[in-house]
Amino acid sequence: MKTILVPIDFSDCVPDLTAMAVRLAKALGARVVLLHVSAPEPEFIGYEPGPQSVRDSIAQQLTELHRRMHNLEALLTDEGVAVTALTIQGYPVDKILEQSVKLEADLIIMGSHGHGALYTLLVGSVAEGVMRKSDRPVLVVPHRPRRSS
Repeated sequence: MKTILVPIDFSDCVPDLTAMAVRLAKALGARVVLLHVSAPEPEFIGYEPGPQSVRDSIAQQLTELHRRMHNLEALLTDEGVAVTALTIQGYPVDKILEQSVKLEADLIIMGSHGHGALYTLLVGSVAEGVMRKSDRPVLVVPHRPRRSS
């Protein structure tokens, strides 16, 4: 079965990404893997774990991300697509590339936030990093803000 990997960052791009993923999955008979990469755990000096409040906050954030991913998985499943949702921690470009190989993804669908050239120059973008390093096709879906009527 073909696999489409769709990294999700919960930005305004998500509806465009999921719509494209559903269309392509139906056309190709593919399954969709939604992937959210959250920030790696903070590193604390020494061998002791960080303060309990920090650990509790991170645990709460991860629980919320898991819930949101599950809801998104259910929405796509309702549209008749085979979907798996994954939430992992790490550096986004590295983890997306790692998962694309592990899952044997045939295609990666990513969103573009449409930041300007200066932002991209100074900060870079995850989509750009994946496109540069991936050995798999990458489809970048531009974000088109919806206008109020």
